[in-house]
Amino acid sequence: LVTSLALKDTGGKAQAWVPLPAFSEPDWFRPSGHSFVGNGSVAEIVRDPVYGAEVLHVVWADGEAAPVVEVTSTFASRDRAVDLAAPGAVAPLSQADRDLALKPTALIPTDGIVKTTADKIAAGATTDLAKARAIYEWVVENAYRNAATRGCGIGDVKAMLESGNLGGKCADINALYVGLARAAGVPARDLYGLRIAPSKFGYASLGPKTEVVTKAQHCRAEVWLEGFGWVPVDPADVRKVVLEEPPGKNRLDDPKVVAARAGLFGSWEGNWLAYNDAHDVARPGSGGPPVEFLMYPQAETAAGRLDCLDPDTFAYTIKAVELSA
Repeated sequence: LVTSLALKDTGGKAQAWVPLPAFSEPDWFRPSGHSFVGNGSVAEIVRDPVYGAEVLHVVWADGEAAPVVEVTSTFASRDRAVDLAAPGAVAPLSQADRDLALKPTALIPTDGIVKTTADKIAAGATTDLAKARAIYEWVVENAYRNAATRGCGIGDVKAMLESGNLGGKCADINALYVGLARAAGVPARDLYGLRIAPSKFGYASLGPKTEVVTKAQHCRAEVWLEGFGWVPVDPADVRKVVLEEPPGKNRLDDPKVVAARAGLFGSWEGNWLAYNDAHDVARPGSGGPPVEFLMYPQAETAAGRLDCLDPDTFAYTIKAVELSA
C-alpha cells in the first residue's frame, strides 16, 4: 500500500497524519512493516495509547513550499469465515478488551434510545449469538445505503435513531450495529480500513476496479461470541449490494442480496485491509479536536484542518498492489 501526500497552500506551516494498516489478527491480517520518504523535518510513527492505532505523523518546517511524503506499508490479508454451527474452545476475552468493546464513544452511546432499541430488537434472545444475529437482521432490514452521504459517513448512532433516518454508508450502518450490540451487552467493534482488490466472489460493488484505491475506504464490524471469538459481520455491505450491485436498486429477495446477507454474518472477503479499531482519536501535535475515527489521511496547515474527504484538493493518492508470496 502506497499513500502519497502533496500539500498545497500551507501558509508556511503544515503537519499530517497518515493511518497505517497496523491492526494485527494473525489468523487473517498480518502487518509486516512501513517505510516512508519525504521532506518533513519530523516524521515518526505514533501509537494511540487506548486502541493501538498507528499513524505516521509528519511535520514540515515553516515555509516549506511543497510538503510531500510517501508511505509504503506491506501486509498479508486473507478471507475469513466462522462456522457458527460449531463452537470450539476459544480463549476468553480479557476483561480490559471486553470493557473496551462495550464502551460508549462520543458518537456511539449505549444508553437512552440506543439501549431501548437494542432491548426491543434482542427481546427473547437468550444467547449472545442470538442477540448478535437479531441485531444484524434488524439493521439489514431497516438501514439503507445513501449514495449522497459524504465519504463513509460519521456514525452518529443516537442521531440516526432519534431522527428515524437510518440512511448512510458503512461508518454509519456498521456503527449502528456496533452500538446496538454493545447496548445489548455483546462486545463489538468497528474496524476502519480500505478495499484493496476486486471481489473474487462476483460482487462488482464490493471491490475497487483499479489499483488506485484513494476513495475505497470501508468500515467493517465484529462481535465477540463465546465459543467463536471475534466474528465478522458487515450489514453495511449487504445494503451496498442492494443499492449498487448491477443492475442496481436490487430487492432484498434478489439472489445476490440473499447470498450476501447470509455470508456477511460470520465471514468476509480478504480484499480489504484493517487500519485500526479506534474511536475519538487525538492526533499528536494537533490543537484541534479528536477525530471520530481514523480511516483517511489527515492534515493541518496555517489555515486549519484540511478536508480529508476531498483528496483531489488535499492532494493525496492511495495505491494498492498485490505482491507474490
